[in-house]
Amino acid sequence: MVFSNISHLLSERSTTAFSLTFARLLADRGAATIWTLAGAALAMGGWSWWTARVPVTLYEVSPAARVELDAATYPIQSPLLGRVVETRLRVGQTVRRGEVLVEIDAAPDELELRQQEVRARGLETELVRLRSQAAAEERARAEEQRTAQVSAEEAVSRIREAEAAAQYAEDDLARFRKLHEEKLVPARDLERAGAEARKLRAAVVTLESAARRVPQEQSTRDRERDVRLERLHSESAALEAERETLQAGMERSKYEVERRRVRAPVEGRIGEAAILRLGAVVQEGERLGSIVPSGRLLVAAQFPPHAAFGRIRAGQRARLRLDGFPWAEFGSVSLSVARVAQESRDGAVRVELAIESGSTFRGKLEHGMPGTVEIAVERLTPLALLLRTAGQWLTRQP
Repeated sequence: MVFSNISHLLSERSTTAFSLTFARLLADRGAATIWTLAGAALAMGGWSWWTARVPVTLYEVSPAARVELDAATYPIQSPLLGRVVETRLRVGQTVRRGEVLVEIDAAPDELELRQQEVRARGLETELVRLRSQAAAEERARAEEQRTAQVSAEEAVSRIREAEAAAQYAEDDLARFRKLHEEKLVPARDLERAGAEARKLRAAVVTLESAARRVPQEQSTRDRERDVRLERLHSESAALEAERETLQAGMERSKYEVERRRVRAPVEGRIGEAAILRLGAVVQEGERLGSIVPSGRLLVAAQFPPHAAFGRIRAGQRARLRLDGFPWAEFGSVSLSVARVAQESRDGAVRVELAIESGSTFRGKLEHGMPGTVEIAVERLTPLALLLRTAGQWLTRQP
């Protein structure tokens, strides 16, 4: 009986579980499936709408970017082979244009320069002596010419005086002749008057000859003085030519001495410098350091030609993430495209970007900082991007 009761209870429970299961199956009309399908359709529709209607920003990225100054960095190079005797190269040091940074041994050129200067001073003294002598000759000639002029005038006066005396003696002789013809004077007086007239006439001739000799003698002295002056001028010209040669040699020696003083080409700070010790030998053209001039900071990036030409233009927005400065902690630098090179160099196109004032970078920008630049080149829908990618993939198929 107990067994029959247990069997009855089991049959009642089995009938109840089956009834409940069947009732639930009847009540289930596919609602979960419908909701699942509806949710999937809604998601697909939303994704399709986003793909076709919502534009996204397309970036061109360059990991080859760095912060630079708008002025070019100037290298410091050794102009020639030599031994360093003094150096003032210190990284970070502020220098002025023309300041001597490195001095290379210039002892041979300095010694040659001193020899040339001593020789030039000797030539100058000799030139002064020759010029003084020539000036003295010119003054002596002028004095002689004035003296000759006075002598000529004096000779003319003497001739006139002698001419007057001779004329008087001749007139007196004529009177004596008349008197002698009239037997009023003896013949001796007539002869004495004739002799006196001839004597005075001879004196006139002598004075006239002497007067003619004065300009001839002065002309001879002038020719002799011209010869001496010509010799002095020739010696002066030779010395002046030698002095000019020495002057050119001194200029060359000064240039060689100056070449051994490496000066700062611009004002700025020394960005990097070689380790130089006194006595070290540098080679011609060897890089000794560089000067970073003062100026505005900008960002320069290198892009492949296919990414730059026709896609990157002035005014586009960009940002820089600096290497060594995690952007989540330090932020990024806001940029805008300033200039794009028109030609590629070494397979890359240089793009210069200006730093915007609204930068979120929490740090100090300095020349030479490397980083990665992202430039927003265009906005398009994901569907257009997908179609463009598919078209590019198809055009690359053989």
